[in-house]
Amino acid sequence: MDITSRLPDPAPFFPELGGWAATLSKAILNGTVPASTIGLVHLRVGQIVGSTYHTVRQSGILRKAGESEERIIAVASWRDAPYFTEPERIALELAEAVCTPNPAGERVPDELYQRATAHYDEKALWTLTLALAQIMFFVPVAVIAKPIPGAPLGKNYRP
Repeated sequence: MDITSRLPDPAPFFPELGGWAATLSKAILNGTVPASTIGLVHLRVGQIVGSTYHTVRQSGILRKAGESEERIIAVASWRDAPYFTEPERIALELAEAVCTPNPAGERVPDELYQRATAHYDEKALWTLTLALAQIMFFVPVAVIAKPIPGAPLGKNYRP
Protein backbone atom coordinates (compact mmCIF):
# COMPACT_ATOMS: atom_id res chain seq x y z
CA MET A 1 0.00 0.00 0.00
CA ASP A 2 1.41 3.39 -1.00
CA ILE A 3 0.90 5.86 1.85
CA THR A 4 1.01 9.56 1.11
CA SER A 5 0.05 12.67 3.03
CA ARG A 6 -2.93 14.78 2.06
CA LEU A 7 -0.94 18.00 1.92
CA PRO A 8 2.64 18.82 0.98
CA ASP A 9 5.28 19.92 3.46
CA PRO A 10 4.17 23.25 4.97
CA ALA A 11 7.78 24.55 5.30
CA PRO A 12 7.89 26.23 1.86
CA PHE A 13 4.65 28.07 2.65
CA PHE A 14 5.65 29.09 6.19
CA PRO A 15 9.46 29.05 6.52
CA GLU A 16 9.32 31.04 9.77
CA LEU A 17 7.63 28.12 11.55
CA GLY A 18 10.85 26.10 11.51
CA GLY A 19 12.59 28.62 13.72
CA TRP A 20 9.58 28.93 15.98
CA ALA A 21 9.30 25.16 16.39
CA ALA A 22 13.02 24.85 17.20
CA THR A 23 12.79 27.66 19.76
CA LEU A 24 9.78 26.07 21.43
CA SER A 25 11.52 22.68 21.55
CA LYS A 26 14.58 24.28 23.16
CA ALA A 27 12.36 26.09 25.68
CA ILE A 28 10.58 22.93 26.85
CA LEU A 29 13.82 20.97 27.12
CA ASN A 30 15.06 23.35 29.82
CA GLY A 31 15.64 20.59 32.39
CA THR A 32 12.78 21.41 34.74
CA VAL A 33 10.71 18.50 33.41
CA PRO A 34 12.48 15.35 32.24
CA ALA A 35 12.45 14.87 28.47
CA SER A 36 10.95 11.43 29.07
CA THR A 37 7.94 12.99 30.82
CA ILE A 38 7.44 15.40 27.94
CA GLY A 39 7.62 12.47 25.52
CA LEU A 40 5.06 10.50 27.53
CA VAL A 41 2.73 13.52 27.55
CA HIS A 42 3.13 13.98 23.79
CA LEU A 43 2.39 10.31 23.22
CA ARG A 44 -0.73 10.48 25.41
CA VAL A 45 -2.03 13.48 23.49
CA GLY A 46 -1.46 11.62 20.22
CA GLN A 47 -3.47 8.71 21.60
CA ILE A 48 -6.30 10.93 22.83
CA VAL A 49 -6.72 12.69 19.49
CA GLY A 50 -6.37 9.42 17.56
CA SER A 51 -3.33 10.45 15.55
CA THR A 52 -1.35 7.55 14.13
CA TYR A 53 1.32 10.01 13.02
CA HIS A 54 1.85 11.31 16.57
CA THR A 55 1.63 7.93 18.29
CA VAL A 56 4.17 6.39 15.90
CA ARG A 57 6.44 9.45 16.07
CA GLN A 58 6.35 9.86 19.85
CA SER A 59 6.76 6.11 20.46
CA GLY A 60 9.83 6.15 18.20
CA ILE A 61 11.31 9.16 20.00
CA LEU A 62 10.74 7.47 23.37
CA ARG A 63 12.33 4.21 22.15
CA LYS A 64 15.34 6.07 20.80
CA ALA A 65 15.71 7.77 24.20
CA GLY A 66 15.80 4.35 25.90
CA GLU A 67 12.25 4.10 27.24
CA SER A 68 11.03 0.56 27.85
CA GLU A 69 8.33 -1.01 25.72
CA GLU A 70 6.26 -1.53 28.86
CA ARG A 71 6.21 2.19 29.66
CA ILE A 72 5.46 3.18 26.07
CA ILE A 73 2.62 0.68 25.74
CA ALA A 74 1.24 1.48 29.20
CA VAL A 75 0.77 5.19 28.46
CA ALA A 76 -2.69 4.31 27.12
CA SER A 77 -3.62 2.81 30.49
CA TRP A 78 -1.35 4.88 32.72
CA ARG A 79 -3.86 5.23 35.58
CA ASP A 80 -3.45 1.62 36.69
CA ALA A 81 -0.04 0.88 35.18
CA PRO A 82 2.79 0.39 37.71
CA TYR A 83 5.46 1.98 35.48
CA PHE A 84 5.08 5.69 36.18
CA THR A 85 6.26 8.04 38.91
CA GLU A 86 3.84 10.34 40.67
CA PRO A 87 5.13 13.42 38.75
CA GLU A 88 4.67 11.53 35.45
CA ARG A 89 1.13 10.60 36.48
CA ILE A 90 0.34 14.24 37.23
CA ALA A 91 1.74 15.27 33.82
CA LEU A 92 -0.36 12.60 32.07
CA GLU A 93 -3.43 13.65 34.04
CA LEU A 94 -2.86 17.28 33.02
CA ALA A 95 -2.57 16.18 29.38
CA GLU A 96 -5.87 14.31 29.60
CA ALA A 97 -7.54 17.21 31.39
CA VAL A 98 -6.46 19.69 28.72
CA CYS A 99 -7.56 17.41 25.86
CA THR A 100 -10.80 16.06 27.29
CA PRO A 101 -14.02 18.00 27.90
CA ASN A 102 -15.22 17.99 31.48
CA PRO A 103 -19.00 18.40 31.52
CA ALA A 104 -18.87 18.78 35.31
CA GLY A 105 -16.61 21.84 35.33
CA GLU A 106 -13.15 23.09 34.50
CA ARG A 107 -10.82 20.92 32.50
CA VAL A 108 -8.02 21.59 34.99
CA PRO A 109 -9.73 22.03 38.33
CA ASP A 110 -7.97 23.68 41.28
CA GLU A 111 -7.55 20.29 42.96
CA LEU A 112 -5.52 18.92 40.03
CA TYR A 113 -3.49 22.11 39.83
CA GLN A 114 -2.72 21.88 43.57
CA ARG A 115 -1.58 18.28 43.21
CA ALA A 116 0.64 19.35 40.33
CA THR A 117 2.28 22.06 42.46
CA ALA A 118 3.39 19.34 44.89
CA HIS A 119 5.63 17.94 42.14
CA TYR A 120 6.42 20.87 39.86
CA ASP A 121 7.53 24.43 40.56
CA GLU A 122 6.19 27.35 38.52
CA LYS A 123 8.82 27.06 35.77
CA ALA A 124 8.15 23.33 35.46
CA LEU A 125 4.40 23.93 35.29
CA TRP A 126 5.00 26.47 32.53
CA THR A 127 7.24 23.92 30.82
CA LEU A 128 4.46 21.31 30.91
CA THR A 129 2.01 23.93 29.66
CA LEU A 130 4.30 24.79 26.74
CA ALA A 131 4.89 21.09 26.02
CA LEU A 132 1.13 20.66 25.72
CA ALA A 133 0.90 23.78 23.57
CA GLN A 134 3.61 22.39 21.30
CA ILE A 135 1.88 19.06 20.67
CA MET A 136 -1.54 20.72 20.41
CA PHE A 137 -0.17 23.04 17.72
CA PHE A 138 0.82 20.01 15.67
CA VAL A 139 -2.40 18.02 16.25
CA PRO A 140 -4.30 19.78 13.41
CA VAL A 141 -1.26 19.27 11.17
CA ALA A 142 -1.44 15.54 11.83
CA VAL A 143 -5.19 15.08 11.56
CA ILE A 144 -5.75 17.36 8.56
CA ALA A 145 -2.56 16.95 6.52
CA LYS A 146 -2.00 13.31 7.60
CA PRO A 147 1.80 13.17 7.32
CA ILE A 148 3.20 9.70 6.70
CA PRO A 149 3.60 7.86 10.04
CA GLY A 150 7.17 6.78 10.72
CA ALA A 151 8.67 8.62 7.76
CA PRO A 152 11.76 10.71 8.51
CA LEU A 153 11.14 14.42 9.00
CA GLY A 154 11.17 16.19 5.66
CA LYS A 155 9.97 13.02 3.94
CA ASN A 156 6.62 12.64 5.67
CA TYR A 157 4.68 14.85 3.27
CA ARG A 158 3.91 14.40 -0.38
CA PRO A 159 6.07 16.40 -2.78
